[in-house]
Amino acid sequence: MSKTRIAVLVSGGGTNLEALLNAQEAGNIPHGEIVAVLASNPGAYALERARNHGVPGFAVPRKGLSQEEFEAGLTEKLTKYRADMIVLAGFLSILSEDFVRRWPKRILNVHPSLIPAFCGRGFYGLKVHEEALRRGVKVTGATVHYVNEIPDGGEILLQKAVEILPGDTPEILQRRVMEQAEWVLLPQAAELTALRITREKKG
Repeated sequence: MSKTRIAVLVSGGGTNLEALLNAQEAGNIPHGEIVAVLASNPGAYALERARNHGVPGFAVPRKGLSQEEFEAGLTEKLTKYRADMIVLAGFLSILSEDFVRRWPKRILNVHPSLIPAFCGRGFYGLKVHEEALRRGVKVTGATVHYVNEIPDGGEILLQKAVEILPGDTPEILQRRVMEQAEWVLLPQAAELTALRITREKKG
């Protein structure tokens, strides 16, 4: 069986990447294979995680480049490794509409809240959990979604709720959301997408 070739784009520590790699090694992404990890930050620990799992990892620095130059660097690596789909796993660089359009229904993104809550410009990483606690909500969670729209104008979303507990700090809540939601949903979404792409490639 020809597996769907997955590239994971990262910017930081790579905990979601680790969840994907562990899921792959456990046989939970049978229709997909992570073939490359690309980091917008040369110092991203995610690159070390990739190496530890025997996956090629590369820095494609964003700093000092135009949007076109940066995306050309990404495209060069994605083409070289014949990627069929992209997973944005803690990737903090904005991608242009032009770039996204070249990957219809083949880009997954994870966000640490129940979209549409606590999302949009400025909401990333710990800031999402800080705002959830500031607002006093009782439930948060995570969402995995296609970056671009499907033909009927809707979006495919996978969501999982996580309870907020008394005494939570942003850091404690972040860890719970990762463990109970992000690390569960992301491999599921990767497998569902890989399965669809594998079927499409078969014709």
